[in-house]
Amino acid sequence: MSDKRTDYISWDEYFMGVAVLAAKRSKDPSTQVGACIVDSQNRILSTGYNGFPQGCSDDVFPWNRDEARGETKYPFVVHAELNAILNTRGKSLADSKLYVSLFPCNECAKAIIQAGVTEVIYLSDKYADTPSTQASKRMLKAGGVKTTQLHPTHAELVLKLY
Repeated sequence: MSDKRTDYISWDEYFMGVAVLAAKRSKDPSTQVGACIVDSQNRILSTGYNGFPQGCSDDVFPWNRDEARGETKYPFVVHAELNAILNTRGKSLADSKLYVSLFPCNECAKAIIQAGVTEVIYLSDKYADTPSTQASKRMLKAGGVKTTQLHPTHAELVLKLY
């Protein structure tokens, strides 16, 4: 009998890796966010990334962030967390965990609470001091949703596609 590998990644790192990989689908030139929702048995229920709704061409809608330059992306983009929730197509998310590469905004926090997600594991909290993120943290706490920042033991995960 041989010894098993000891350098495998944790469940948290695996699901965050899936979220980060999902973010690679985003066509947003400035911020790519990914999300992965899993059930209590560590089965993936859904993934999502930030982008425009189905049928709204990313060649027609703006990716601009600066209002001074004209129309911005903000009224049109669906965030990764909401996309992941909507991609479940009505499956129960009770007692699920949501892994996301960026701490959720207040609008996503509302959907997370309403969907029944009980824990959010996030990678970055770079907007921690913004009113949106502060409101999100307040709502998630009031809604009984645990939030945990993941501190990975691996700085990178490399995928070899051959």
